Amino acid sequence: MKNNRCQVPARPYFLCFLFCLVFFYGCAKKEVVNISSTGTNIVCYGDSITFGYGAGPGEDYPSFLAKLVNVPVINVGIDGDTTSEGLKRIYSDVLDRNPLLVVIEFTGNDFLRQVPMEETSRNITEMIDKIEARGAMVALVDISAGLLLKGYRQELGRIARKKNVIFVPGILSGIVTNPSLKSDFLHPNASGYKMIAQKIYRAILPYLKKNKLAREAKK
Repeated sequence: MKNNRCQVPARPYFLCFLFCLVFFYGCAKKEVVNISSTGTNIVCYGDSITFGYGAGPGEDYPSFLAKLVNVPVINVGIDGDTTSEGLKRIYSDVLDRNPLLVVIEFTGNDFLRQVPMEETSRNITEMIDKIEARGAMVALVDISAGLLLKGYRQELGRIARKKNVIFVPGILSGIVTNPSLKSDFLHPNASGYKMIAQKIYRAILPYLKKNKLAREAKK
């Protein structure tokens, strides 16, 4: 007896499955380099935003971050530093401090001093290369907000994808437009720095958890 049920070709379903597989594979996050880092400290490396300009002692974002993580946090931000100036102190201030994770935050002074984007990009890439060679993870922080410094956000995002590092975009979003969160036209106050710490914490937490699991697996 003939089977009168409608025969639906399998090919469209197979193609749909293949498309979904490719889509989700392409959207999956790449693993961060040095997820098994054996370092002991989170080193916050940057300029005035890291230093905590405009806030009192203990009110910088690394100090707030230290209250959120179970890892020692070291602030090596220097007010006014460009990427070139920061790069000169990477050994003494960063690599010699046994970093587990380095949070890189620069570009503001490069912008103000009209440093060519190519030079800024090259310096940031060299920072990442040196840190990864030492065996630490990297979180690359972008200080753009909306259209402000949008070009830097795009370039830092490109670098982060290429080098497989954590990317934290737009940490000043919601701050530069809110006078109650600022100490001047750009720099946050204590409340603003607390917001920055929370944004960075949310970005790095999954990788700190993976790092803990990876280290425990090796025991």
